[in-house]
Amino acid sequence: MTTTASAPPPFGRALCAMVTPFTEEGSLDLDGAQRLADRLVTEGCDGLVLNGTTGESPTTTDAEKSALIVAVREAVGDRASLVAGVGTFDTRHTVELAREAEKAGADGLLVVSPYYSKPPQDALAWHFRQVADASGLPLALYDIPGRTGTRIEPDTVIRLAEHPRIVAVKDCSHDFLGIQKVLCRTDLACYAGCDEHNLALYAVGGAGYVSTVANVAPHRMRSVLDAFDAGDTAGAARLQQRVLPLIEAMMAANLPGTVTAKALLGALGLPAGPVRAPLRPAGREALDGLRTAYERLMTG
Repeated sequence: MTTTASAPPPFGRALCAMVTPFTEEGSLDLDGAQRLADRLVTEGCDGLVLNGTTGESPTTTDAEKSALIVAVREAVGDRASLVAGVGTFDTRHTVELAREAEKAGADGLLVVSPYYSKPPQDALAWHFRQVADASGLPLALYDIPGRTGTRIEPDTVIRLAEHPRIVAVKDCSHDFLGIQKVLCRTDLACYAGCDEHNLALYAVGGAGYVSTVANVAPHRMRSVLDAFDAGDTAGAARLQQRVLPLIEAMMAANLPGTVTAKALLGALGLPAGPVRAPLRPAGREALDGLRTAYERLMTG
């Protein structure tokens, strides 16, 4: 199999890994989620990933996950695809979440490799096939070994691409050679999951990105892809470089992207609310750095 450059990405190009807004008391803020989702789509997101790690999926209930999908679908209609994170370390639970996400109105599934238990590659492949068989939705694999402890090896991804509902991969492997092997040997849509790789992967045939930074700068993130598609590769590089300080402030500050995104959204007066324990809010020094990076980007 080879990639088909003309095939449209299954979930769009510019996807945001959306935070899950909470009230100050810590409950789910569905009104805030709708307002944030509408803003993200209006400012250039083709799709929203809900209930991912950035959406604090380890600390939201199954009922909250479904309610969030329903509310965001109501807010954005058919203006954007909704991809539901359903991955857990339990195959049975993941299957249940996949079916519930389909009922709630999701367009696709994002399935991270089971964490902590570190299954071997054959067991990992079996897990993904079970989830893919559980619903009628297209599925994106999520490879982030730094969080899960288990790599989805490129050869495993290539074998899984034979399943008709496994259509994409979100890559946070930091293995650029490995993801290019997947691009060369499959028709999978390969999305960058690390914002610093957005342009690099897109330039070699990637589908786009799933971005945490897009929570606060959706238009700036999308502009990189738009410039590249318009043939302005030098301009795309400049735009990627311009957003790099904000990427670094949000994603390389020894704080989870959820924490930095919510801190900056809150400082901008946008829906976010607190993080749930065991996460803790960003401190004053970190917030000052985030605001400085954001303001320089917006005025640059």
